[in-house]
Amino acid sequence: MTSAELYVQTFLKDSEISQVYVKGARIWVPDEEKVWVGAELLENYTGQKTIRIQIEDSAEERDYAIKDKKRLPHLRNPEILIGENDLTSLSYLNEPEVLYNLQVRFLERNCIYTYCGIVLVAINPYQQLPIYGNELIQMYSGQDMGTMDPHIFAVAEEAFKLMSRFDKNQSIIVSGESGAGKTVSAKYAMRYFAMVGGSQAETQVEQKVLASNPIMEAIGNAKTTRNDNSSRFGKYIEISFSKNNAIIGAHMRTYLLEKSRVVFQAAEERNYHIFYQLCASRDRPEFKKFCLMSPDDFYYTSHGMAPEIDGVDDAEDMLSARDALTMLGITEKDQMMIFQIQSAVLHFGNVKIREADGESSEIKKDDKHLSIMCKLLGIEESQMRMWLCHKKIVTVGEVLTKPLTLTQASFAQDALAKHIYAQTFNWIVEKINRALHSNTKSTKFIGVLDIYGFETFEVNSFEQFCINYANEKLQQIFNMHVFKLEQEEYVREAIEWSFIDFYDNQPCIDLIESKLGILDLLDEECKMPKGSDENWCQKLYDKHLGKAKHFEKPRMSRSAFIINHFADRVEYQADGFLEKNRDTVLEDHINILRASEFELVAELFEEKVDPNEKKSRAGSATTHPMRQAPKGGRSNKKTVGSQQVQKATVGDQFRESLKKLMETLNATTPHYIRCIKPNDIKEAFIFDPKRAVEQLRACGVLETIRISAAGYPSRWTYPEFFQRYRVLARSKDIDRSDHKKTCENVLTKVIQDPDKYRFGKTKIFFRAGQVAYLEKLRSDKLKACGIMIQKHVKGWLARRRYQRITKSVTLLQKYGRGLLARRHAKFLRETFAATRIQKQWKGYRARREYVKVRKATIVIQSAIRGYFGRMLFKQELHEHRAITIQKMVRSYLARRRYKRVMRGIVLLQSHYRRRRAKKQLKVLKIEAKSVEHIKNVNKGLENKIIQLQQRLDAKNKEGMSIKEQEVYIKQLKGELEKLRSSNEEGKRSSNKVSELMQQIKDLQEELSREREEKQVLITKSEEMVKEHTQMLSKLAEEKCQLKEQLEEANLKLQQQETKTDDEMKKKLEETNALLAAEFDSERSHHQRLVKEHARLQQRLENLQSEMAVMNSPGGHKRTPSDISAISLESYTSSVSPDEVKYDDEGPEEKDQGYGTKKKKKAPAPPAPTANAMEKEMKNVDIGLVLKLQNKVKELEGQRTELEEKLERYEEETPQGTTDNAVISNSAFNALKQQLVNADDVQLVIKLQKRVAELEMTKSKLADELDEREDEDEDKSGFKITTPEFAYNNLKMQELQNENDKLKREVNKLMKSISENVSFERGGTNSPAGKEFMDTKVEDQMKAFREQFTAMSDELERRREECLQLRAMLAEKSITTHAIAKESYGGMDDIVNEDNELALAYRTQKELNRLLENQLQKTEKDTKKKEDKLKREIRDLKHENEAAQKVINQYNSITRNLQLGPEAKIEATMQHEITRLTSENLDLREKADKQSDQIRKLKKMLKVYAKKLKDGDVAEIEAELERDDKQKKSDDGVATVKHLDRTYMGMLEYKKEDEAQLIKCLILDLKPKLAQGLLPGLPSYLLFMCVRHTDYINDDEKVRTLLTNTINGIKKCVKKHSKELDRVIMWLANTCRLLHTLKQYSGEKAFQSENTPRQNEHCLRNFDLSEYRQVFSDLAVWIYQTMIKYMEEVIQPMVVSALLEHEAIAGLTASKPAGMRGRSSSSAHEEEGREFSLDSLVKALNKYVQILSQHAVDPELVKQVFRQLYYYIGSNALNNLLLRKDMCNWSKGMQIRYNLSHLEQWLRDNKLNESGAQSTLEPITQASQLLQARKSDADVDSICEMCSKLTTPQIVKILNLYTPVDEFEERVPISFIRKIQERLKSVKREEGEDNTLLMDTKFTFPVTFPFNPSSVTLDSIDIPESLHLDFLTRV
Repeated sequence: MTSAELYVQTFLKDSEISQVYVKGARIWVPDEEKVWVGAELLENYTGQKTIRIQIEDSAEERDYAIKDKKRLPHLRNPEILIGENDLTSLSYLNEPEVLYNLQVRFLERNCIYTYCGIVLVAINPYQQLPIYGNELIQMYSGQDMGTMDPHIFAVAEEAFKLMSRFDKNQSIIVSGESGAGKTVSAKYAMRYFAMVGGSQAETQVEQKVLASNPIMEAIGNAKTTRNDNSSRFGKYIEISFSKNNAIIGAHMRTYLLEKSRVVFQAAEERNYHIFYQLCASRDRPEFKKFCLMSPDDFYYTSHGMAPEIDGVDDAEDMLSARDALTMLGITEKDQMMIFQIQSAVLHFGNVKIREADGESSEIKKDDKHLSIMCKLLGIEESQMRMWLCHKKIVTVGEVLTKPLTLTQASFAQDALAKHIYAQTFNWIVEKINRALHSNTKSTKFIGVLDIYGFETFEVNSFEQFCINYANEKLQQIFNMHVFKLEQEEYVREAIEWSFIDFYDNQPCIDLIESKLGILDLLDEECKMPKGSDENWCQKLYDKHLGKAKHFEKPRMSRSAFIINHFADRVEYQADGFLEKNRDTVLEDHINILRASEFELVAELFEEKVDPNEKKSRAGSATTHPMRQAPKGGRSNKKTVGSQQVQKATVGDQFRESLKKLMETLNATTPHYIRCIKPNDIKEAFIFDPKRAVEQLRACGVLETIRISAAGYPSRWTYPEFFQRYRVLARSKDIDRSDHKKTCENVLTKVIQDPDKYRFGKTKIFFRAGQVAYLEKLRSDKLKACGIMIQKHVKGWLARRRYQRITKSVTLLQKYGRGLLARRHAKFLRETFAATRIQKQWKGYRARREYVKVRKATIVIQSAIRGYFGRMLFKQELHEHRAITIQKMVRSYLARRRYKRVMRGIVLLQSHYRRRRAKKQLKVLKIEAKSVEHIKNVNKGLENKIIQLQQRLDAKNKEGMSIKEQEVYIKQLKGELEKLRSSNEEGKRSSNKVSELMQQIKDLQEELSREREEKQVLITKSEEMVKEHTQMLSKLAEEKCQLKEQLEEANLKLQQQETKTDDEMKKKLEETNALLAAEFDSERSHHQRLVKEHARLQQRLENLQSEMAVMNSPGGHKRTPSDISAISLESYTSSVSPDEVKYDDEGPEEKDQGYGTKKKKKAPAPPAPTANAMEKEMKNVDIGLVLKLQNKVKELEGQRTELEEKLERYEEETPQGTTDNAVISNSAFNALKQQLVNADDVQLVIKLQKRVAELEMTKSKLADELDEREDEDEDKSGFKITTPEFAYNNLKMQELQNENDKLKREVNKLMKSISENVSFERGGTNSPAGKEFMDTKVEDQMKAFREQFTAMSDELERRREECLQLRAMLAEKSITTHAIAKESYGGMDDIVNEDNELALAYRTQKELNRLLENQLQKTEKDTKKKEDKLKREIRDLKHENEAAQKVINQYNSITRNLQLGPEAKIEATMQHEITRLTSENLDLREKADKQSDQIRKLKKMLKVYAKKLKDGDVAEIEAELERDDKQKKSDDGVATVKHLDRTYMGMLEYKKEDEAQLIKCLILDLKPKLAQGLLPGLPSYLLFMCVRHTDYINDDEKVRTLLTNTINGIKKCVKKHSKELDRVIMWLANTCRLLHTLKQYSGEKAFQSENTPRQNEHCLRNFDLSEYRQVFSDLAVWIYQTMIKYMEEVIQPMVVSALLEHEAIAGLTASKPAGMRGRSSSSAHEEEGREFSLDSLVKALNKYVQILSQHAVDPELVKQVFRQLYYYIGSNALNNLLLRKDMCNWSKGMQIRYNLSHLEQWLRDNKLNESGAQSTLEPITQASQLLQARKSDADVDSICEMCSKLTTPQIVKILNLYTPVDEFEERVPISFIRKIQERLKSVKREEGEDNTLLMDTKFTFPVTFPFNPSSVTLDSIDIPESLHLDFLTRV
């Protein structure tokens, strides 16, 4: 029953038929050639037997016979529904509509994919289409199935999405007949999964999955008459995914390899590709040994007589297959062995067997092919020659040999060849599965089933039977799944539905596989000794003929049978069924192959284990399991040892593998792809309706249509239905707040039959044809509205013409009447003027008279009114006084009368009451004498007594409690007395505090006097400063004069240069233009390399992190600084291992390899790492270590002596400070710990030796000097030219060099100690190490710093001593020479004749010592006084605090007295705990302060001792002044800042503070904090640090600073790549640092806008041009990171904002759609957030705000939005090209309106000159193309308008153009062809671009134009919020 018949029977009543089948109705009628043709009814159908119709194509009129009302012709859909993406959205669902819709999409629009419910119909185009690129995969990734145009990527994305979101396994079933494109479709599906599920693992599993395709095509595909690359086997590939949805492995199962093709091919067909690839590669050296020939020379490859395929290079395919085998891990040896076996099969086919005497056969002795075959397989030729013509028969007692006939031998030969090929095929599949297998546990998979479709040929054999059997099983699953989805949709929407009757092919399946079915009978016949195809066929007739409706017998044949499959009626020839089912291979042949000398050949034919007993998955389903033979079975047996087992038949194997496949598919969610072959001639875009409809019936597409048509196929959501059909509603029926109610109101009035539709929860369900009916009503309504509009427009035109005529008439009248009116107006004006003059004169006279009279009248009235007023006042005063008197009198009389009345009333009441009381007294006396009254009184008394007793007891208890309270009160009074006494003591102590305060004042006065004395000393230093300033001013004047002279010279030089500049400018402009073009290309190329480098670096980091996780057996380890190993590796991935530096967090930061140009000296060698030190320690002599340990013990013994000396030194005058006291206790412990742990032994030894040598050298030099002073030896010894003096100079230079080396060694030691002493390192330590590690880390670091500082000071002092000695020697020689010249006539010999110089020197030396002693004594006395005063102040403070605590305690106790006992105890305890805690904290603070103070004092003592020894008294005084100022500031006294200090614009920092600098300034800097600072402040501070390194000329320091800066910025941006504020902040700072490096580089090109002060701050020693390039690359990388994040944010907004957002009210862009319920994942989820145009604009506003907050360069901001607008435009255009529902006139208007908002946004933000608007031109032109007229006259205008669109884009839009209403016209195919021709001619001239989709990943080359800053470096202050206290402004 067809779908149209179902429609008529179910939905059309007799009354409705006459309404539908009317004149003009469009129908489909059958046709022999075109299957279906369109026609139109020429008369109404009223039930007649024939009806007149007209064929549309030929305009032929004819009569159409109607046999029954239930077989009416199919109705056609409206034109607006033609070309829909989903066939089920058609209103009339029938076969001709499906066929016509596919034909229109395929031929007119070149769309090869179409949805049909859950099925994707794919038509083979027979040419390569540009619709499978990576950019298209990106477009479909993450999209829902219905939003984009139909595509295989959409189905793959749906499967991937369902798997990833719901963790449910998926299957994609690709079916179709040979040549339909199944293999290519499966290949593209797997390619999609490989792209979206690509893992970062090193194994590249996804590439291996794709690499299996060329291998399987080579060994499993062949050319057929229908397909050049037909798969001759079925395969099911399971692609396994991890929890992170990354591909981790795959597994392949194969089904029913067509082995018969190995030995035979039909005409125009080929054998498997591998044979032809071998023959094509026969000339390669490695293939020479195979003795290959042309395919025509081999019997097995020459049957089809078509050895070549057009456009296919078999040799190239062989190379691809070999590369794929290598990728899958198959060794070269195994590959060559496989090719050797395949070559042997070819030669085996050429072995000729001839007939011998009798019924026997033989092979020629000189058959070379047999010998080659045996050689290639490694078997004995004689055995193969023997057993090819004989077979072995095993009986009970003996083994017989029977010769084979020629037919039997040839059959055995072919069987063996097929078996060899099949075993090789299975081996390769197994190897592929091993290569694709993953050790990681798979949680989910997606299966891709590429299996043969339904086949029917003229002669159908066993292979077609198995294929059709498999398709029956798949069709059953398909039908159940379609029905299940329909049912789920109805249940989900809660609508009433009846059971849908669908075709169930279970009876056909039972006929094949049930007990005693076709397969069972076939297996039973195979067991018979003399079974034959005829006997088996007869058994089928006997068993099923007439009993099974799907089984029939042909009329004229006894060896054939017919099965009625779901797709067609197929006749099978029984010939060959038994042999193919047995698949018999002689055991003798197998045994020969098992004995092969080649291991692989023997492996192929080993005994296989029963897969049912082995649980591992086999590589192929075509293996041959063995099972026990049933009793009585004699044939088809195989002997293994002494047992006999029977091989399973091919049908049995296929049935079992198919059963497993069905179980797998039933456990997954299926997705169907039906491939259609459009024609048999393999021509591109030719559609054969006959072939197409056959395949549509066979693949189940029409069954889907039938099931859909049986229910409610058309489905609309309520908002869309209302938007489309609101024209059918009346205003009173519309409720915009409730669309569902509105739709119910409309439908109940439009469609009378309620069975035609159903209301669901979110959708309306319609029967077939109802949408077309609604479209007709809508069209009629719109036509009526159009007529009404025309009526009003014509009326308006007539009225406008009438108004134009009346306007002309009135205009003439107006001018005539105006002339008369102007004359009359002139007369009226003159008359009015005269009367007005008269009025003014008369008025003036009348006003003057009136004013006189008015004044007189006012005077008279004022006098009269005053008189009457005074009289009235007097009268009222008299009346008031009289009333007051009356009031007082009347009140007195009223009070007197009231008192009299009240007194009478009281007397009457008292008299009456007295009389009543007397009467009552008499009555009471009588009652009191009665007995009853006495009883009542007694009862009351008893009760009162009891109550009184109870009260007495209660009072006693209260008394007891009162006594207890009194006792307690006494106790409290005692406590109160104690508290009062303590209060008195507190008062006394407060008095003592006042006394102490007085003492403090006295002490302060004394301190002020001391300070005045010191001030006298300060004035002296100020005088020195003034003298110094005067000298500086003189030098400044000289500098100014020199500058003026320099400027004059520069002017002259400039005048000379200007002459040559003009000539050079022309040449420079020409060369600059060329260089700019080259530079732009180089920049873009370089930035691409930078981007690629960043991507590869990220990938390398990911690989390293995964390797670290995989290699770590104990899980995730921690580094000593609590940083994960993974983050550590990620952070240091780009650092070389040669240069290492430790920061404060612990991870290594390595140099990028960019060094500066070194000017003076090479950098010091890098500090050794911990690993390097460990390696060096391995080479240390053990004896040396033991000696050093003994030395340490001796040093420990000496330490006590040094401490005693230090104490004596503090008590006495510090004269003889020993050099050994330089090392402090903490430093000594640290060094000891290092020595005990055997770390840095060599360095410590070297340091100690150098110090000892230095001391000895110094002492020797001093002794020699004294000896020369005391002794008068050689008189020529003091001459500069003497050898002794030269020797001394050399020795001093060596000493200075040694001093510098020693300084570097100390730096190394300090760095090594700080690096190697790991306070958190695990493992065992020595007792001394444990004791050392127990101390605080901060104290240890301070101790190390003190050690370093002390040693640095000592080295500096020694250097100064060397310089002094050197100066003394030089001065002595010079002085001696001067004295000799002045006094002795130049004779140096007699100068020191009496040793007078030595005596003078000693006298001066003694005087210096006396002065030093006096100064030290004075300093010591002052220090003692100051310390004493400080101690007293501190004691007074402590006493004051103690008194305050006592007072607080007293107050708390008094408060506690008011509480209860328990509360008192609790409060007391709480108070005690608080007190103890506070005391504990105070003690801790005191201890910490004392320890810090002791440490500082020791350090200061050493420094002062050295300076006093050297005579630096002034420096000591300056330091003391600074200490006093610091103390004043600490005490809260305001300090005076020196405003006259000038800074040099540089910051000084220590080497060890570099890590802290990077941490505070880069890693920990928050964007909110940076917004409140100077823009670019971090970059300025970093450059100021660089300036200081340049100032001191330390290239090692600048290199590490810049390298760590780069690494720190990279680390920060990587870690916070999703924080846009932070990324933009560092983009701005990196650009600013880059500009600053250029501005202060000293190059003239960057100094044009600098001030003179800024030029002074330029770098002097370093050329950092290479680092500028590094920072430029870093800025490019940050820019790309920022753009990537911005694009990720706006990506989901683009389509919603530009394409879907409908801002123009009333302009609908929707069209009829079926809203089919495909298995979209979005149907099971909540609706996501909907974005609008406002969302996109808000995002852009946010970007602008952040960029402006961080002061990003305006040029860079323009480039940012240029890139973003390109991304928006390209995404929008790509989506438009893939969405048919967006291509209409209304949507073009909406898109153009939305784009205008974005253009206006650019203008509002002053970015319209950035070039961003031009990037929107493609999408703008696309929207204009949708709105443009599309007639032949508009071809040229459209081509000019769409200059930014490519030809495929324009053609695609025109093909997708779909009218929303039927009033619009479709784009004719002829118009599209003209556009194509015109564009080809235009594009050929300009350069043709055939890309369909824009590259969304394209990035414009970013540039950073130089933007100098006006901020001077010396004006920059460091905010305290940055915590950079360790930086010092120079």
